[in-house]
Amino acid sequence: MPKEWILNMATNRWGLNKKESVGPVALWIRECDPKNVEEWRTFYYKRLGEFLQRKGINLSSSEYLTDLGRKLYVKISEVMKSEIENITEEDCVNYIYELVIKRTFEGYRTEIETIYGQLQNILEVEIKPAPDKWDRLYNYEQTPEIYKWKEWLSRTHERFEKEVGGKVFIIFSLKRDKKRKF
Repeated sequence: MPKEWILNMATNRWGLNKKESVGPVALWIRECDPKNVEEWRTFYYKRLGEFLQRKGINLSSSEYLTDLGRKLYVKISEVMKSEIENITEEDCVNYIYELVIKRTFEGYRTEIETIYGQLQNILEVEIKPAPDKWDRLYNYEQTPEIYKWKEWLSRTHERFEKEVGGKVFIIFSLKRDKKRKF
């Protein structure tokens, strides 16, 4: 599991799994509708080859994926290793204090100013704090990577609606001119 986590984190960090790197795999697999992994591999290699040609990359699909894997290895073995070696015990202690004290406080103040300070007035309804257990059960007040939020939250939001009976909505806010805006 730790190895998988590191590989996943590095792949995401450097975008090696993005459409620009590996093609629109979500679209392609739906087009293929494969019955087994070999059918998918054949279809993917064909599409990736066409994709690489359009980008002017003169490698076979297999060579290209091997090259991406080697790039990932360099990022992990050189870049991340160097970054990890530069982290001190003091950095870790300071980070925990920053996370638990400062960032928790800032998040709380943002919630107060945004939800209770503005949204409650706009909607003209009383908004009550959610029970603490909802944080983990229904991903309440969590902020995933923005491009994955809909997929990531939809399952727990459906479960919330069935189990609790309430509707779920998501609020995006930005800080402009020292004030939160929706």
